[in-house]
Amino acid sequence: MFEDVSMAGRKVLITAGASGLGLEMARVFTTAGCDVFVCDVDAKALAAVKAELPQVHGAIADVSDEASVAELFAQVQSAFGGLDVLINNAGIAGPTGYVETLSRADWDKTLAVNITGQFLCARLAVPLLKASDAGVMINLSSAAGHLGFAGRSAYSASKWAVVGFTKTLAIELGPFGVRVNAILPGAVEGPRIRAVIAAKAQAMGTPVDQLARSYEQQASLGRMVTARDIANMALFAASPAAGSVSGQALVVDGHTQSLV
Repeated sequence: MFEDVSMAGRKVLITAGASGLGLEMARVFTTAGCDVFVCDVDAKALAAVKAELPQVHGAIADVSDEASVAELFAQVQSAFGGLDVLINNAGIAGPTGYVETLSRADWDKTLAVNITGQFLCARLAVPLLKASDAGVMINLSSAAGHLGFAGRSAYSASKWAVVGFTKTLAIELGPFGVRVNAILPGAVEGPRIRAVIAAKAQAMGTPVDQLARSYEQQASLGRMVTARDIANMALFAASPAAGSVSGQALVVDGHTQSLV
């Protein structure tokens, strides 16, 4: 059914592409024949990407900083001369704690990266995506973007905002043939979720092992999802196989009904 689906030569920008989900997406899109550009705030991680995937372009960029994003897109334009796919992957976990314990600074930083960063990248990407014959934007949200998440209000609020942003851009850009979708990962196995579990266990006074088991069992499938699960969904959503899929919140969480 996918005989005629090809991503060869597609120009793809992945924010926060030097580790975690972003790195796995860089691997998957490169294998699919795409020209991939990744940005990250971590120079050491970017160097490691170049060592593993020498064909991938890379740049230091902070998506929450307007000038940094402008410089990033200048570099993408110089390298590619255009853009077919933007993957707004950059995000931070934000503070852990009940709302009355949170600082304004932590709240603002979480929204600055997780939603304002997507806005800053989107508004510069849109003219390039409109000029493409197959423009696609994929915004990373979270299962916390359609479920409540006690102790993670800043993160959850930012990820709900991503879904609203995505659905609105799908309406705005549909007449230009540009598709916009959000991917909502569940708990993704890896160092980041383990750090979140440790912080939340401390805040709740719960043993780390006990809370970790709860995270693993909150999905009907009884396990966390993998970075490859998310990268595969991103590749599908960016491909012609999803040519009529737009404005969707694509949940990849093993069927999670509530968050621990």
